[in-house]
Amino acid sequence: MRIGLYFGSFNPIHTGHLIIANYVAYNTDLDKVWLVVSPHNPLKPQSALLNEHDRFHLVELAIKDEPRLRASNIEFSLPRPSYTVDTLAYLGEKFPTQEFAIIMGSDSFQNLSRWKNYEHIVRHYPIYVYKRPGHEITETYGAKVEILDAPMLDISATDIRKWIKQGKSVRYMVPDSVITYIHENNYFK
Repeated sequence: MRIGLYFGSFNPIHTGHLIIANYVAYNTDLDKVWLVVSPHNPLKPQSALLNEHDRFHLVELAIKDEPRLRASNIEFSLPRPSYTVDTLAYLGEKFPTQEFAIIMGSDSFQNLSRWKNYEHIVRHYPIYVYKRPGHEITETYGAKVEILDAPMLDISATDIRKWIKQGKSVRYMVPDSVITYIHENNYFK
């Protein structure tokens, strides 16, 4: 089985994330897409992050009825901060019969050379890159890259958190089950 790993803080998960994950699951040669909730991205500040278990639960709520998507908390048991190369090594040991690939936006792909042991990643794992406006792919770092024209929504988790804090509606930007859980638990207030 070929599994695409879509890493993210998902703070919170929103429709933009779900469109990309679903598009990749049904429009590439991957069998499944795992939404890997990262406890701490070493390239982002941790201060605004909701607890990782709560973010994982929100991802589970968002994808519960989609058979080709899966929430993954695999990085919760690994050393912090999370490095993709370490997660891939761990997954290779835990699931030796699976083939793993990475899913990322062209904005993240432009920063690939800043990743820990990125040379190992590009040698051993295919990378599915969805285009983001203003972030052209000019360098592939020798990776096996598949460029995707996934539908894009110009929304961000940062804006969603801000709007929730201001008491504004985020309906249609976040799945209803996720909004309900966020409100019930007073997240992002």
